[in-house]
Formats: sequence, C-alpha cells, structure tokens
Amino acid sequence: MTNNIETIRNGILMEFAKTVELFDLSPIEARVFTYLYIEGKALTLDDLSEALGKSKTSMSTSVRSLVNLNLVKRVWRKGVRKDLFQANIQLFKHLMNLYLKKWNDATSDRTDALLDFKKQFELLSNEEKDENISKKLDELLEFHQMLEDFFQEALHMKR
Repeated sequence: MTNNIETIRNGILMEFAKTVELFDLSPIEARVFTYLYIEGKALTLDDLSEALGKSKTSMSTSVRSLVNLNLVKRVWRKGVRKDLFQANIQLFKHLMNLYLKKWNDATSDRTDALLDFKKQFELLSNEEKDENISKKLDELLEFHQMLEDFFQEALHMKR
C-alpha cells in the first residue's frame, strides 16, 4: 500500500474504532473488531497482532471477549491449522439496533421525569416560580424530544 492510502485506511480504522467503543468495548477490543470488520475476512491471532502492533496475548484476550459478546466468530477453513476469526456483521447490525432502542428508552424515561418536574413546577405559586428554571426545563424537554425523534427514525430506517 502506498503511504497515502495507508494513512487514510488507518484513520478510518481509528475513527470507526472510536465509534465502536461507544458500545462499551475497550479500545483494543474496538480496534480488533473494527479491523476484522473492515478486512471482511477471517484472520488469525498472528495476523491481528501484526496488523495492530499488539501482543498475541492481548489479541487472544480481546478476541475471546468479542467471541463471548458474539461480535466475532471462530471460523474453520480447510487446510488452516490456526484458529481464524471474523466479525459477525449481522450481529453487529442487531447490536446497533439494541443500543438504539436502549438509548431511546433511556431518553424517553428522562423525558417522562422532566415532564413530571414540569407538572410540579406548574403547581408552584407565581412567587415561587423561577423563569430561568422554566426556560431551561423547556429547552431540556425540546432537546430530549429531538433525541427521541432521532432514535425512532434510526430504529425504523431500512437497512
């Protein structure tokens, strides 16, 4: 690979790994999954170790964790004695949907709690009300509604 394409490829891998870390993976697990996902083929621990510049022990630990999460699967290839691993792409899509639903549910819960506070605020006497709090509460409710709309749209996108 030329230096330019290698730089771009490494940048893509690092940025996608940062995204994958949002799914509660360690940085090295995210990099391993990302590398397997981008490569699109089964690789050995030695391949991963060389590509990511980490020890084989570190690769083994990360891959084991990813296998336990069903994000990576062990595959068999005739004539290859070493274990091969590849990203479970279908499960990755499923995991993304689960997390979107989780985030949507959490946002909805926060919205409900904020609406309860709004009701309590409206029951206050005029002397007790704080206009700044009222304004901020409305802004937070609007923000949470935008989040809910976004997550709902993302959940219903055709893939």
